[in-house]
Amino acid sequence: MSAALEIRDLQAGYGKAPVLRGLDLTVPSGVTAVLGSSGCGKTTLLRAVAGFVEPDGGSITVAGTEVVGEGRTVPARRRGIGYVPQEGALFPHLTVARNITFGLPRSERRTASQVVADALAMVELDAAVAERHPHQLSGGQQQRVALARALAPRPSLVLLDEPFSSLDAGLREETGRAVVRALKAAGAAAVLVTHDQGEALSLADQVAVMVAGQFLQVAPPAEVYLSPADPRVAAFIGHASMLPGSVGADGRGQCALGAVQVRSGVKISGAAQFAVRSEQLQIRPGAGEGTPGEVLDVSFFGHDATIRVRLDTGEHVAARTPADSVPLPGDRVQVAVLGEVVAFPA
Repeated sequence: MSAALEIRDLQAGYGKAPVLRGLDLTVPSGVTAVLGSSGCGKTTLLRAVAGFVEPDGGSITVAGTEVVGEGRTVPARRRGIGYVPQEGALFPHLTVARNITFGLPRSERRTASQVVADALAMVELDAAVAERHPHQLSGGQQQRVALARALAPRPSLVLLDEPFSSLDAGLREETGRAVVRALKAAGAAAVLVTHDQGEALSLADQVAVMVAGQFLQVAPPAEVYLSPADPRVAAFIGHASMLPGSVGADGRGQCALGAVQVRSGVKISGAAQFAVRSEQLQIRPGAGEGTPGEVLDVSFFGHDATIRVRLDTGEHVAARTPADSVPLPGDRVQVAVLGEVVAFPA
């Protein structure tokens, strides 16, 4: 069975400014999240796959059909791809039903009412919204209608360009999970572009971390988080504190936080760089075991807090602590490391 999407050595840019630099990506099925900061090339990649940007080189194959290749470019309307832009882009003068059926071939418009009913059911919206206009819907409902419109022609691949960024946190999570359920019900694979790592890790089956137009790592969410392939991935995913140090012949590490246990299977000796995730750091008040430091600032989130500490050695680290044990800026604390840390060659 063909992969939903295969990209090989894709290159694209605007004028003389390169954006995508020889990308390779395979989306076999399910949801693949392209995760990166603003300006790294995520949307350009999505637009190249959709057919809105013409690549400078490489190939794109959708469900076994090459749509971009040597001397071949299939127009966007013939690629059989569903596209959900950031703001949904529903037609304000059309009802929900007419928005959903807008892109259907004429041959299918006779059964439009059934198509609308099926599409709304897939995105978990009540059939009663079919006769409403977009301004009569909530933001989350509008995004689900945009997905229903993309799924109505039954594409094998759906592209989602930061579709939840304008929603509040609770609605974003609820809508994201509903979208994933709808995609599975339709049997469609998806590429989700996002800068929100929580969204990528919780919704996707595969995460592709992009920096400056290149993929640093493409792997399942747990692997990307727990076993980052590059220091930049470690620093971006989970906001790990990066500390210089060394690894001895016995596999033990040494850095500003003292002796640390290096993750098993990592073969490094000599100068190293350690990625210590915020949840691995334990903040203890006053004197005692650990590395001494001073609290710089506290970001309180309700369920927990992020504590930034300047160690007495000068390095800065960030720790996440329970909400009931939050120190104050200026407090003297001890910082201890729990569990194994990831190490990279210096």
